[in-house]
Amino acid sequence: METARVSTIIRLRPELLDRAKRRAKQSHLSLNAFVERTLERTCEPEWPVFPPDFKVSDEILSFAIKDFKYPTREELEADPRLAHIWEEYGYEG
Repeated sequence: METARVSTIIRLRPELLDRAKRRAKQSHLSLNAFVERTLERTCEPEWPVFPPDFKVSDEILSFAIKDFKYPTREELEADPRLAHIWEEYGYEG
């Protein structure tokens, strides 16, 4: 059963709309599906959500990536493969 949808109107700069249309086409999605997917990915609550008294063990914390460097817009534009992976898995810079 399909989830109910509401109609909405948004105003965008023409160049942003053009980029969204290109990305939607590259992803084989309609513009509506692309916008919905993007909003779902970026509007999720922070995950994971832990109770306030939850303590992550030092052993687990030792596995965490230290000083993770997000790629710059220039790096993403220069490397289409990285940009695709970054976009595909929900990382938007």
